[in-house]
Amino acid sequence: KNGEVKINDIKMKITKTEVIQPGNPGNDDGEKPILVIWYDTTNIQSESMTPDTAWDAVFTVIQDNDPNTVNELGRYHEMNITEYENALKKIKVGGTLESVVAYELDDLETPITLTASQGLMGDKLGEEEIEIK
Repeated sequence: KNGEVKINDIKMKITKTEVIQPGNPGNDDGEKPILVIWYDTTNIQSESMTPDTAWDAVFTVIQDNDPNTVNELGRYHEMNITEYENALKKIKVGGTLESVVAYELDDLETPITLTASQGLMGDKLGEEEIEIK
C-alpha cells in the first residue's frame, strides 16, 4: 500500500522509480530502456537479510504486453547506480538500507504491475501499477 509492504521479517518502502534509456548514466551499456526502482529495506528480525534477497522474496514484476503469456521482466544487473552497491550487504536487525533494482523493459507504453507476496510462495498482499514515464 502506497509503495510500502511489511511481512514477518521485512519492511520495504519504494522511494523512487525512473526509466533510464540506453546509453544514459545508470544504463551505460544497456540495449533496452530499464525501469529502476529505489527502495529502503528494514530488517525486522532476520539473522541474514540483504536488500536483494528481501526484494526477490516479496516482489514480482510484470509488464502485461503479451496476450498469451505472463511477461515477468528480467532483472538488469549491469546498472551503474551507487545504491546498487548495497544490494548484497547484510542488514543488521533493526537496520535500514537503501538499495536499487532494475528491469529491462519490453516497451515504453505498457505499465508495470508490481505484486507483493508474503514471501516466495506466500499469499498475495497487494499490487501497484507503475506508469512508464
